This record gives sequence, C-alpha cells and structure tokens, in this order.
Amino acid sequence: MLTKDELPECPVATTVRLIGNKWKLLIIRNLVYNGRQRFTDFTKTIPAISKKVLTDNLRALEEDGLIEREVFAEVPPRVEYSLSPLGASLRPVLDAMTVWGAQYKGSLATSEI
Repeated sequence: MLTKDELPECPVATTVRLIGNKWKLLIIRNLVYNGRQRFTDFTKTIPAISKKVLTDNLRALEEDGLIEREVFAEVPPRVEYSLSPLGASLRPVLDAMTVWGAQYKGSLATSEI
C-alpha cells in the first residue's frame, strides 16, 4: 500500500493512480456489479486481458487495499476476489461513469442522424 507521502497531492490524481488503468477499472466493475469473482470469471468477462496482466492488477489492487483475496483449502485450491470496504466505496464512482458513458453514447447516436 502506498504511503501518504507517495500519493499525489491532487485527489483526482490519487484516484487515477489507484484505479486509472483500463484493467483495474474493469476488474473493479466486475466486483461492483457481479460480486465475488474467481480468476476464470475475470478471464471470461475481460477476454482481452492476459493472465499475467490480470494477476499483476489483482495483486496491485489487493496491495492498495481495494480488493480482498480469499483462498479456500480445497483440492484444487479455490481463490475468490471481492471488494474490500474501501473498494466498495468506489461504487458511486463507477455508477457515475456508467451514467456518463451511456449519455455520451446516446449523444453520439443522436448526432449521427
């Protein structure tokens, strides 16, 4: 987890630093709207992501305290990811992005006529 001194002064820059790549946003989107996910769930809903990039981003989100990883003592091992309470606080951000994106797409559709 980053220390306060390592984070940018600007709150927007801090948010971008934590969730600002497309893969992290899509991982968080899955967890916000679909709940707990296994690794294979992410690969099905984010098909363009490689396994290495998915692993790296899951680790980074866990390290930053936005997601939690639960390992079940089974054979084969089962791992599930969920939002931490801090990560769940991002829901209004995702909801606002969803609304804005839908409005933008709607404005494009009306301007093409």
